[in-house]
Amino acid sequence: MDYQQTLDYMLARLPMFHRVGAAAYRADLGNTLELCDITDYPHRHFQSVHIAGTNGKGSVSHILSSILQTSGKKVGLYTSPHLRDFRERIRINGEMISEEYVVEFVNQYRNDFDRIQPSFFEMSVALAFSYFAKEKVDIAIIETGMGGRLDSTNVISPLVSVITNIGLDHTQFLGNTLKLIAGEKAGIIKPQTPVVIGQTNRETLPVFRAKAAEMISPIYFADEEFEVRNVKYAVTDTPKLSFDVFYRGKLYLENIESPLAGSYQPHNILTVIQTAQILEALGWETGIENIRTGIENAIINTGFAGRWQMLQRSPLTICDIGHNVDGIKEVIKQLNVTPHKKLHIVFGVVSDKDINGMLELLPKYAIYYFCNANIPRAMNAELLADKARKIGLTGEVWPSVIEAKEAALSAAEKNDLIFIGGSAFVVAEAI
Repeated sequence: MDYQQTLDYMLARLPMFHRVGAAAYRADLGNTLELCDITDYPHRHFQSVHIAGTNGKGSVSHILSSILQTSGKKVGLYTSPHLRDFRERIRINGEMISEEYVVEFVNQYRNDFDRIQPSFFEMSVALAFSYFAKEKVDIAIIETGMGGRLDSTNVISPLVSVITNIGLDHTQFLGNTLKLIAGEKAGIIKPQTPVVIGQTNRETLPVFRAKAAEMISPIYFADEEFEVRNVKYAVTDTPKLSFDVFYRGKLYLENIESPLAGSYQPHNILTVIQTAQILEALGWETGIENIRTGIENAIINTGFAGRWQMLQRSPLTICDIGHNVDGIKEVIKQLNVTPHKKLHIVFGVVSDKDINGMLELLPKYAIYYFCNANIPRAMNAELLADKARKIGLTGEVWPSVIEAKEAALSAAEKNDLIFIGGSAFVVAEAI
């Protein structure tokens, strides 16, 4: 098989949660353990950091990878979903896995895949671990999928476990309360292994403390140790966020300029800094200057995309993959502080989210362009528009993301703002 045939095989034979939803979900590690066995447990051959959470884990993963790259390390990075190319999920120092390796891996284990019937995600994890071991990375940053305890990545023994935050998402699989979801995410906490919690929450704090105590693992709450002050947001050639970081009340880093300019990024950056500080104590040379440089070059170093990303300057067109209630709340905060005359929103969602909760947050004064991404999980744009109109949002339905985007660009004037979002898949097609 060539590369395209290999991708076609993966998509046709291996269920992909991000496309089909619940049919691809595996509530145990059985398949993953079989894949570990046939590939000779590659994750045992490199050090790692494990990152879970409802929102922000992709940003934390990429920024931390950038800091470690800056310190001179060979860094593997496994994240999901991808936006344009499957190979975005598996990188070393920002470079995507080669097409040749993907083909070679799938051809080598195809008979095993036909027997085991892994999900797309399970197979992708096995591929990433094998690639990182073969390439002898110094360390790999491993992002979970939706959960933690039963996530395919949860076979690793990391140097640090990181949980960014907890929100109500994937409730049909993880539970319908913050405590239940926190319990699933806390499943990545390993014995006598430091754990970083990005955002302290009164409901979830006891869950994390109890699990850390059970594992005899030191626990750190990043937002109790670190604080961001003097935050400034600007759009020049590209959006930028600048701020100072304080550690236990004292200035730690002054005037950092982050190319990841979402208003939610300070939470993620504090989580990264706390994690980097722990790694520094373990000998990984992630000190203050590498932290600064790594943050400021996160996009250059890792190829990160889709987070408050500017697609064009005039009219200002921004996309963001925020795809649940908490994510949309942060998007709305950012839209409110971004200067504009009229607001145009290209919007599509997947059908298994809290769609009404998301729609109720959206501004009623905006002009909407409802659409759906070209995946089975996408909610039909007509149905989405009907739901939106019931709560006072008005706009037209478009047959594709690209047509919705082009319609917004045609209608918008120079000083207007176009936002594209609601789903990572809408953003992927827009980019």
